[in-house]
Amino acid sequence: MRWAVNIALFAAVVASSLWLIKVSHEWRSLFYALEKARAEESRLEIEFQRLDAEREAQATHVRVERIAREKLQMVTATPAVTTQVAWSPAPAAASASEVRP
Repeated sequence: MRWAVNIALFAAVVASSLWLIKVSHEWRSLFYALEKARAEESRLEIEFQRLDAEREAQATHVRVERIAREKLQMVTATPAVTTQVAWSPAPAAASASEVRP
C-alpha cells in the first residue's frame, strides 16, 4: 500500500514537471512572438511616417503647379485664353420630336 502511494506521488510530480516545462516553453515562444511583433510594429510605424512625409512633400502646391505647366502644358486662365459659350436650352416640343424616329 505504501509503495502505491509513493508511485502515485512520483507520477504526479513527474506529470506536473512535464506540464511546467511545456507551459514554460509556450510562454517563451509567445514572448518571442510578441517581441517580434513589436519590432515589426516599430519598423512599420517608421516606414509610415517616412511615406507620409514623402506624400506631403509630393502634394505641395508649387510642385503640382510645376508639373501641370511642364508635363500637361497647362496655363493660368486669363481673359485672353478664356472662351465663353452661350447655351440656351432647346424648346421641349422640338427636343421630344427629335427623339422619335
